[in-house]
Amino acid sequence: MRRAATDATIFILSVLSTFHISLAFKDGLLENGNFEIAPKSSDLKGSVVLKQNAIPGWTISGFVEYIKAGQKQGDMLLVVPEGYAAVRLGNEASIKQRINVTIGMYYSITFSAARTCAQEETLNVSVAPDFGILPMQTLYSSNGWDSYAWAFQALYSVVEIIIHNPGVDEDPACGPLIDSLAIRTLYPPKATSDNLLKNGDFEEGPYVFANTSWGVLIPPNIEDDHSPLPAWMIESLKAVKYIDVEHFSVPHKRRAVELVAGKESAIAQVARTIVGKTYSLTFLVGDASNSCEGSMVVEAYAGSDTVKIPYTSKGKGGYKQAVLHFVATTARTRIMFFSTFYHTRSDDNASLCGPVIDDVKLLSVRNPRKLV
Repeated sequence: MRRAATDATIFILSVLSTFHISLAFKDGLLENGNFEIAPKSSDLKGSVVLKQNAIPGWTISGFVEYIKAGQKQGDMLLVVPEGYAAVRLGNEASIKQRINVTIGMYYSITFSAARTCAQEETLNVSVAPDFGILPMQTLYSSNGWDSYAWAFQALYSVVEIIIHNPGVDEDPACGPLIDSLAIRTLYPPKATSDNLLKNGDFEEGPYVFANTSWGVLIPPNIEDDHSPLPAWMIESLKAVKYIDVEHFSVPHKRRAVELVAGKESAIAQVARTIVGKTYSLTFLVGDASNSCEGSMVVEAYAGSDTVKIPYTSKGKGGYKQAVLHFVATTARTRIMFFSTFYHTRSDDNASLCGPVIDDVKLLSVRNPRKLV
């Protein structure tokens, strides 16, 4: 009887333990992800953090500073994008946090970052064995802050998220500011009978901060197997911007993509097609209602076939539908979009912007003769 009771107790504890681990992860900010819980004053020397575990929820390495809103660096005011504080990573400095995840699942990390010096800077984001080098040379918003997304597949039940500054500047304080780190579970989309493209409406994507108004950058050279924009590749030298209906004008449902860097800002996906069969690629072209004005052109490619869709933006929202009919010449057809021209917002002439694409659909045409 005692053995049975003991076994029952072990079983209950095991279930409770598993239940606790499943609750340990949820979409949103990481523990103290916005650094609002400050280190003890005894663990700081000015703004420099003295101990590895001084910042609650985080482990640091190297020269890390705890920056408060309104703090100055010489004559420059250091702006914090959200809340009270951020951290700055000096040469070879890093911050990391361990979290519970589900093996095999995909996750996207979103964080805000800003340069504090003129040097070209990069950030190394990693969850073993994956890592990504995110360039920060291009500023996409006029306030100096941008939000970035990076994705990984969990190979272990506990992973360590690391943000590392590989810079070697002469001034150890010349490093990027980091704020507001969040995570979101990604569910790989599938092609359907209604759309041969996956995630064509862009509803599956990275976490978007409610208190920021500049969207989330999907970095360049991102492959589709670990993309924070599932099924899509970023085949360009510059990022594309992921936008939401809470902060922008979105043509369809709640999420869309803004092509913010002309021909250097492109997204692509490879779809299964049947050689000799006719297909119809439809999509929406518009603007994000973010003062991005002027004559825009979106170029769409389906293999070697192409179409240029003009759109005149007044910067106040709106969209039009576009279509490209083509005959497949291979079993896999690359679908790609980019903006012909570069644009900046009319209200600051500094923030990069561009046309929005949304609701991308690929379907086979049953009666091609009707297209003639």
